[in-house]
Amino acid sequence: MNNKWLHYGGLVLIAVVWGANFGISRLAMESFHPIVFSFLRFGLAIPFFFLLLKATEGSVGVPWRIVPKLAVIGLVGVTLLEIIVLYSIKHTTLANASLLNVAPWPIFAAIFAPLFMKETITLRLVVGGCLSIVGVGMVILGGGEGFSLSSSHMLGNLLAFSVSIIGPLFNLSSMSLMKEYSALRVSTWTIAFGALFMFPLTLGGWGQTVWSALGATEYLSIGYNVFICTVLAFVMWNACMYKVGATRSNFFRYAVPAAAVVAGYIMFDERIALLQLCGAGFMAAGLIWITIERKRPAVPAAPSATSPQGQAI
Repeated sequence: MNNKWLHYGGLVLIAVVWGANFGISRLAMESFHPIVFSFLRFGLAIPFFFLLLKATEGSVGVPWRIVPKLAVIGLVGVTLLEIIVLYSIKHTTLANASLLNVAPWPIFAAIFAPLFMKETITLRLVVGGCLSIVGVGMVILGGGEGFSLSSSHMLGNLLAFSVSIIGPLFNLSSMSLMKEYSALRVSTWTIAFGALFMFPLTLGGWGQTVWSALGATEYLSIGYNVFICTVLAFVMWNACMYKVGATRSNFFRYAVPAAAVVAGYIMFDERIALLQLCGAGFMAAGLIWITIERKRPAVPAAPSATSPQGQAI
């Protein structure tokens, strides 16, 4: 099979995994403090990242010269981004949060991409992106909650919109490091720093969880978040994004709301409206239109996981 289709398939798969996690995390939030649950997701994943890195690449270190950059990426792209997502959902409707989180993200990725990578925006990409934007709006708004700009939701709306700015910067800054290091090495260290900076924010939340009352559902949700949504998803997404390009790959995030709608139907018996089905069709058409583009800028192969410059840690 053509590697291009494997990379696109990987992006779709991870988008579905993240979309399904809306329902799984909603179940977990009934038992966990939100920031504690987010820390468990990333903190418990760290040992597996390092073991996988050691097993596949023979070392886990990075040069001291890039440690500050990795720390900043982890702080902004993991700690800050995850907390903003949590509080955007708290302070606005799910429809608002989903729409403002997802829809502008690929647009900002396209705007910022030339600052980090040598990528071009083609007419096919614009057309496919527009179809996908229409589709994601239909999927989210078709759920019945509607979109509100009332003053009571303004804080949450602004937080949700900021996710679409911070997220692409996180993706692109990670990609710039992948010119020298593997996707696994970059993911491992950004996740490690992100969890480290998140830990102090959990100190007031541990006592709010009744650990003795946790059952199989809660532990399965943690396992899904750690192994599927974090370890597998971050590595696969970064690897596919590096091959496909940040601008094109970020449009595949539009599959997340569709997967979230299906998860809501399966887990919470939420209805799926005709408008949402039509929106899924628009998204599929847009993403297929993007994937069949024949000419893409060549992406150089990622060099060795270790750099010849600087002492590794």
